[in-house]
Amino acid sequence: MTSPKAAALRALHVPGDPLVLPNVWDAVSARAVQEAGFAVVATGSAAIARVLGYEDGEAAPVAEMLAAVARIARVVDVPVTADVERGYGLKASELVERLLATGAVGCNLEDSDPRTGRMVDPDEQAAYLAEVRAAAAGDLVINARVDTFVYGPRTQEDAVARAHRYLAAGADCVYPILAPDPAPLAAAIDGPMNVIYLPDSPPLSELAAMGVARVSFGHGLHAAAHTYAVDLFTRVREGRNPYQ
Repeated sequence: MTSPKAAALRALHVPGDPLVLPNVWDAVSARAVQEAGFAVVATGSAAIARVLGYEDGEAAPVAEMLAAVARIARVVDVPVTADVERGYGLKASELVERLLATGAVGCNLEDSDPRTGRMVDPDEQAAYLAEVRAAAAGDLVINARVDTFVYGPRTQEDAVARAHRYLAAGADCVYPILAPDPAPLAAAIDGPMNVIYLPDSPPLSELAAMGVARVSFGHGLHAAAHTYAVDLFTRVREGRNPYQ
């Protein structure tokens, strides 16, 4: 039987009425997102890695990353979906077992190698996603990231082909990150699509009108919060009142 939280998360992926995910980086930011009224908490791997003292790109030990996810899931009542990069080299069954043990019911999985910056063969990635689906059954909502606009040929055709391959393998949603124009992709992809919200992104209402099903913020909110914190520290060092 599928867990109620996984079912709730899956049902929120509605093209035209996107699930909005302001990605968090620790337990206190997760609580704040829930208290702000969001129905789901999503982690950001880059933000968590930096909080833990590592760089992005699977530099953080998997045990530390999953422990951070577990702390986040422990303090909120809503479903938690975790960014687990490329899977940290774990076999699909082990990744699913350890991820579900944290209390998370969703995950992002990338189709590029974070250590080399090279795209993974789409058939290889689809096979891995199928193994994750088989191991998790319905208890994990899979958001399959498509990195073709980061490391690949940067064409709509490649992104759409990969997206359909991953959906057929069992992904619940696809995520062509950094696509320059999400509208034609949303129209061409036969399934829920995630976009990342950037400073120059169109309003959420426009993304909804395009048919987007999910909007996430990556490490952007953590970066903004850190910039603000740096300014506060500078004010203190300069003898200024940081509260004014």
